[in-house]
Amino acid sequence: MPGTLYLASRSPRRRDLLKQIGVKFDSLLLRLANPRGPDVDENQRPDESCGDYVERTAREKASFGLDVLRMRSMLYRPVLSADTIVIVDDDVLGKPSDVEQARTFMRKLSGRTHEVRTVVALAMEGSLTTAMSVSTVSLRALTEPEIERYCATAEPYDKAGGYAVQGLAAVFIERIEGSYSGVMGLPLFETARLLALAGLKVL
Repeated sequence: MPGTLYLASRSPRRRDLLKQIGVKFDSLLLRLANPRGPDVDENQRPDESCGDYVERTAREKASFGLDVLRMRSMLYRPVLSADTIVIVDDDVLGKPSDVEQARTFMRKLSGRTHEVRTVVALAMEGSLTTAMSVSTVSLRALTEPEIERYCATAEPYDKAGGYAVQGLAAVFIERIEGSYSGVMGLPLFETARLLALAGLKVL
């Protein structure tokens, strides 16, 4: 049975979270790399604040998703997207590119509280609406052997900030204030409210 919307995201966590609340959807995969480059520039621009950055990328993913439907002559449905960033010392920690960067991220997060922002965007014909979730996550102090063992797993490398709240890194987390699902990558309260405002009710 076809979904009621498209999810413009490759994240398995976002797919699982939408399924958790019973939303029927189809995946819409945007291009990430060569030969023509990515469909959406996910690099933070010079002088772009953290909040503006995550808002822009979420909006552009949803907006471009609608363009993809037109270009491919696909059946029209609303397009949902999201983007998540981890912020520490006013710097964005993205997805670590290698084990050394993953270690660096975990050392920065060790024994500290950081911010996680996720913006959800819903694009429909004639409108694009967003909602932001802001949470804080506190990690206990980590030892170097713990960091080494964690970074030797596959878990850090497709996650903003280099850790997964729902995975092995859960044993490092002392406290979360805000949205657990938002830290995972799709805040369900904000998502459900956004869908309801568009006439796409969850319950």
